[in-house]
Parts: sequence; C-alpha cells; structure tokens
Amino acid sequence: MSPAPTDPIVAIATAPGRGAVGIVRASGADLSPLIRAVCGRDTLPPRQAVLLPFSAADGQLLDRGLALHFPAPHSYTGEDVLELQAHGGPVLLQLLLARCLEAMPGLRLAAPGEFTERAFLNDKLDLAQAEAVADLIDASTEAAARSAARSLAGAFSDEIAALATRTVELRTLVEATLDFPEEEIDFLEKARARERLDGIAAAITASLARARQGALLREGLRVVLAGQPNVGKSSLLNALAGAELAIVTPIPGTTRDRVAETIQIDGVPLHVTDTAGLRLPHEAADEVERIGIARSWEAITGADVVLFLRDLSRRGEPAYDAADAEIATLLPAGATRLEVWNKADATAGRVPDGALALSAKTGAGLGALRQALLERAGWQAAPEGVFIARTRHVQALRQAQGHLHAAQAHAAVRDAALDLLAEELRLAHRALMAITGEYGVEDLLGEIFGRFCIGK
Repeated sequence: MSPAPTDPIVAIATAPGRGAVGIVRASGADLSPLIRAVCGRDTLPPRQAVLLPFSAADGQLLDRGLALHFPAPHSYTGEDVLELQAHGGPVLLQLLLARCLEAMPGLRLAAPGEFTERAFLNDKLDLAQAEAVADLIDASTEAAARSAARSLAGAFSDEIAALATRTVELRTLVEATLDFPEEEIDFLEKARARERLDGIAAAITASLARARQGALLREGLRVVLAGQPNVGKSSLLNALAGAELAIVTPIPGTTRDRVAETIQIDGVPLHVTDTAGLRLPHEAADEVERIGIARSWEAITGADVVLFLRDLSRRGEPAYDAADAEIATLLPAGATRLEVWNKADATAGRVPDGALALSAKTGAGLGALRQALLERAGWQAAPEGVFIARTRHVQALRQAQGHLHAAQAHAAVRDAALDLLAEELRLAHRALMAITGEYGVEDLLGEIFGRFCIGK
C-alpha cells in the first residue's frame, strides 16, 4: 500500500449554509506556521479549546472563536490537526479558509474524504471503520445510526479479525503437515481440523447473515407500487408515509410521473416509489401518460420488491382481470413480488391465497403489509446485534464462505489433497482481509473516500 500523502490539507468541515458554528479543519505534518499566522501564537496547548482572535493577513480581526490543536500522532488523521471553530456564516468561513491557504505555503484544499483516508493510511482506522464514518453521517434511521456507530467502534472489524485468526491458525497446521510429508499422521483426525473448519464455516455464515442485515439498514429496500390506474397506489403511498405526498382523485391516470418517498419500518429504510398506472401504450390518454408508463416500467425493473396493487372491488370483472393478468406476465421474473388487494373497505370479497387485503383509505391491513415488506427484504428484528455493512462486505464474506465450502469438500475426502485445502484457506483469509483493507483494496480507495463529504 502506498504511504500517506504528506502535503498539508484544509477544508470547511461543517455543512454548507448558515449556522451558529462553523469549523475549518487542517491536517499536516507540521501546522506551526498556520497556528502562528491565524491564531497569533507560537503554540497551542494540546487538545484544549482556546478562545482567541482569528487574524487576517493585515492584522484585522476576522472573528473570535475556538482553536483546538491535536498534535500527531494523537489526532483523527494521525498528523497534526488544527480545528478553528468560528461563527457559521458562509462568507466568514470562506474568508477563514482563504486566510489559511494564504498563511501556510503548500497548504491545499482537501479532497472529499481525504481526512478519513489519511486516518486509514496512518492506521488510525481500518477500512471497515473508515466506511462506517460515512455511513454514520448518512444514516437515515436510528437503527442505521446505531449500527454504524458499532462498526465505527470496531465491532465488525473485531469479528472479521477473529475469523481471520481462526482461518490462519488452521491454514498454518495444514501447511506444517505439507512441510513434513514423511510423517504418517492422519492430520485431519489428530488436529481435529475438520471440526475446526466446520466451526469457521458456521461462524462465516452467521457473520454473512448479520452483514446482509447491516447492508439492508444502510441501503434500504427499493419498493415500487405498480398496478392499473385508479387502484389506490397514491393513496397507499400517502398512507405508508403518513403525509399527503401524491395527488389522489377518482380520475384514472392522475399520477403521470414517479413520486418517491423514504419511510422506515422497524428502523429499515424503504424507498417507496409510486408510479403511473400501467396499461398498454395505445390505451394511454396522451403522450404525457405514455412517458409516465414507460418510466413506471423503468422503476419496476430496478425494484427490490414490486408491490402489485389490485382493486378488490373490481375483482371478477372480465376486462379488469384480463388486464391484471397481462400486467402480471410483464413484471420482471427475477423481482420479488408482493400481491396486495386494495379497497377492502368497499367490498367483502376474498383475496387469493398468499395475497394481502388492505384499505389505504382506512388504514386496515397496513400493519400486515409493513411486516410482509420486511419479510420480503429478509429482515430479522435484531437491530441491536447488527453492524452496518456494505455490498462489498457481503460479497467478500460470500467469497470467503465459498472457499471454506470448497475446503470442507477437500477435507471430507479420506486422502485429502492438503495442498488444495491450504489454498482454499488462504483465499478465504484473503477475502476476509479485504474487508478491513489489508488486501486487494487499492483500486477501491478512490471510490470509497470520494463519496465522503468534503472536510471529513
């Protein structure tokens, strides 16, 4: 891995806009020139807030605020870090930022995520913890925030490290046996390698399940409401969101474009999209509706769950049932589908087995729908034991699981090919270490940290 860059960086660390307090943060090998120029002092006491004036180049007062100096290596980035806490006006913060750039030769604006990238490169955080920083900032639910905090504290990394250690220990035993082929020892029996391998595989499976839950907390579930015009899709969106987001009228085709809202159920974010009513292109009233229907199909194609909404009060009408059947055949085969019959308040009709009945108007059946959506997502109600995770973490754990399954297959053979067993263990270990950033992540760093906000 390449060493951390050494040129000093600076950025506004607070969100754009006006606020009571704004922070300008700098990091580098030696920030003494910046402290002298802006704070008017040769040194600042370590890790103590000092109230002082921030001076312009001509000595005029820019503001009075707090300065905090974190000498290396005891800082977020592992370098010297200076934080200037001023009043949070956008113009003032830009003046303070410009003053910093002017005061210290070589100081440059930080790229997005560069402070956290330096923390990773300087071994202050591993990669999973660094990613958890952004996930904590971006968390859209309380459960996601708590899970990200656990990952940032090292819960996920510790679990991965323990799995890696067990894998390396077993691999060491296998390779030691390879080095002494003259020893006629039934390695698999004597070292209880098979039992240890099964234990590691089971632990990987459990970690993968938790990682899937964490990925769901982070990324949420994309739910698309689909169905014929006037079946109550907009009413259902409003009912789920608890707000009047979409226009609702008895006129078919009221919704012409997608309307999206993020809601949460038991801490899981659901990105719900209401779409234009589906019907054949030649049946659309005008070009606007045709475009709306095309966009509906685009949304359906990218959905995790398609909520196929039908009108229970019209069930049994030949034309209506035929149109529903045709829509059902056009829905993507790979998408998870949930069939829901709306307007249960307007009829006593029964729904087919496996379908849900509800009334978006009265709210009856909404609780069952919410639980069904969580079940389709694979969510298990155990957020306190879940750490935040990303798709790449899940993929790495799946790779490790696959290599361990291959190792189990080799171990099950009486005259096991120990060299192949050792290789599968090596590959499993490598996949685990990619999660925390020890192997095979160099190409990912730009993508990972480039998604951070500037100043973090």
